[in-house]
Amino acid sequence: MRYFIWFGYDGTSYHGWQLQPNGVTVQGELQRCLSMLLRRDISVTGAGRTDAGVHARRMAAHFDVDDALDDAVLVKKLNGLLPRDIAVYSIERVDDALHARFSALARTYHYYVHTHKSPFVRQYSLELHYRLDYQRMNEAARVLMEYDDFGAFCKAGSDVKTTLCRVMRAEWHQTSPTEWYFEIQANRFLRNMVRAVVGTLVEVGRGRMTLDEFRQVIEGRRRTQAGESMPAHALFLEDVAYPPSPQP
Repeated sequence: MRYFIWFGYDGTSYHGWQLQPNGVTVQGELQRCLSMLLRRDISVTGAGRTDAGVHARRMAAHFDVDDALDDAVLVKKLNGLLPRDIAVYSIERVDDALHARFSALARTYHYYVHTHKSPFVRQYSLELHYRLDYQRMNEAARVLMEYDDFGAFCKAGSDVKTTLCRVMRAEWHQTSPTEWYFEIQANRFLRNMVRAVVGTLVEVGRGRMTLDEFRQVIEGRRRTQAGESMPAHALFLEDVAYPPSPQP
């Protein structure tokens, strides 16, 4: 029987989602607590792999068991056992064919920035000390939807089989006079891709890169031509979308 688990986490204290031999990870904590509660080894498959320090507001994963579970009771017990920076929202039985990673239709990320000193947003937003042209950055962001190969924004040395992605949405939003976030949605993301995209858009916003040069970066597919990778602490996996699942 397959179960989906929906949860969120503050990634500050973790070496990312995926299991690491010498680091504490979100996947490792979920597997440890589920295995303890269900008294058997539980393997959890996530919707994607967030890097160290990246957060998830709404993440999905699946695990398989032989017997039916009391979803509500398990959620309560799991939240009591997990660290305070990981919260389970729900657990639900799904069709065995639904896969947390491969069945996902889209993933949405937000990257947050602000231009004032604030003790309240500094952990989850990047403080910037220069002016940006957000209109020009949105013009560049729309260019992303014209392409499908994003090798220029993939971390060097990544063992990906393809750098093809389909970007469905890319736009900067202002939430206050001094706060913005960049929203990007795609069917899949490459390692470090969002932070590299944001870093390159910032180059456009600062007037250091033209729109034509931004296109050349994408078409060149070389990571060294793109902007720097922005810090992880301001990046959130906001949501994961799936097709309607038939009743198990």
